[in-house]
Amino acid sequence: MGFLDRDHSVAGPGFSRWLVPPAALAIHLSIGQAYAFSVFKNPLLALKDAAGQTWSLKEIGYIFSIAIAVLGLSAALFGRWLERAGPRKAMFVSACCFSGGFLVGSVGVTMHSLALIYLGYGVIGGTGLGLGYISPVSTLIKWFPDRPGLATGLAIMGFGGGAMIGGPLGTNLMRFYTAQGHAGAAAIQYAWITMAVLYFIFMMFGVFTVRVPGEGWKPEGWAGPAKASALISTHNVEVNTAFRTPQFWLLWVVLCMNVTAGIGILEQASPMIQDLFKGHVTAVAATGFVGLLSLFNMGGRFFWASVSDFIGRKNTYFIFFSLGAVLYFLLPWTEVNQWNSLPLFVAITCVLLTMYGGGFATIPAYLKDLFGSYNVSAIHGRLLTAWSVAGIVGPLIVNGILDHYIANHWPRSDAYKVILHIMTGLLVVGFVANLLVRAVNEKYWMKDQPKDVAVAGH
Repeated sequence: MGFLDRDHSVAGPGFSRWLVPPAALAIHLSIGQAYAFSVFKNPLLALKDAAGQTWSLKEIGYIFSIAIAVLGLSAALFGRWLERAGPRKAMFVSACCFSGGFLVGSVGVTMHSLALIYLGYGVIGGTGLGLGYISPVSTLIKWFPDRPGLATGLAIMGFGGGAMIGGPLGTNLMRFYTAQGHAGAAAIQYAWITMAVLYFIFMMFGVFTVRVPGEGWKPEGWAGPAKASALISTHNVEVNTAFRTPQFWLLWVVLCMNVTAGIGILEQASPMIQDLFKGHVTAVAATGFVGLLSLFNMGGRFFWASVSDFIGRKNTYFIFFSLGAVLYFLLPWTEVNQWNSLPLFVAITCVLLTMYGGGFATIPAYLKDLFGSYNVSAIHGRLLTAWSVAGIVGPLIVNGILDHYIANHWPRSDAYKVILHIMTGLLVVGFVANLLVRAVNEKYWMKDQPKDVAVAGH
């Protein structure tokens, strides 16, 4: 197992850094399957135990919620270990946990045990999600010190696009096993076992391919950071020290507000477009709308992270929060009883989803600018707890307001104006937090570690 150690993954002479993004994509395209969990909801709801009892939608929904919550927690808990162990070992553990989660979950399906599914897909699989999500970050930043936004955008784009593979894969596998005479629980069980094997093999491509740069390596022709912004530091901050800085918590608020607002659309996309354009949008068309949002979510991760290399991370988030606030405010007015503009509604939501995805992809480079690359994966891992919180707060806001309107027999379409204007307010909070971000004070710098530029060969 020494092959997995960091020392055994140092790149030799002539190694192309462009082989590292595909390794990262292999991990993120796999774990991004979590966004396609909904394809298993109805099949799981249809299962009955020996007494004829079924699970509720809320009980099934907790599977995904647990997985996302554990993603943030595991990223925070194991981020520092990842820095020591290296990306190869972390990716290997991620593959074992992610695939192992499917296997344990498949046993839970067979035994009709929701607790086992929570443990497998939720806890064990969620740990694989967290480790897999952050494992390529610092490695990519070290390979691409000249374009950190582009590098992390390439990988994190894969997480947004994982559902485009995982959804059809899960659906077709269940259909295949049902046709082979294995219907019901057996179809889900065999599908999860097959996915465990396939994803493990695919993630092993990332494990075997990933390399870390040798001491003193730098891109050919690169002379070091231009230092065009005071926010781009050439010094490192240790993870525990970074955790105590105001910059960390300001960025925590920045990410949390951006994600919470984005979930306001994602969590309710299909019902929302049908409610706001009642009689004009069918359920089938709404499904296509959700798929379109996924494409823009994925594309935004690469586009905005790349743009941030040129205009800066802080300016990129200013666009997210200023343009986003205006668009969220205007969105409910596009409904059938107001402006009656379905194309404008679709266009606005697609732009908003690019900024939702872009927020995820830009934040690692923002952290690197402020805290250096030495502990960036560990710092990123702790910051992802903002995602865990947003994943709870966003649906609570949306579902709470909708339930209130339904209970009072008020039009559901009116509830969205309240919801989307709350999201506007959250983006204003994010704007203020981003505005307050300043360079990290010298007192937080590591005194006994080399500067980032030294790592790059200067």
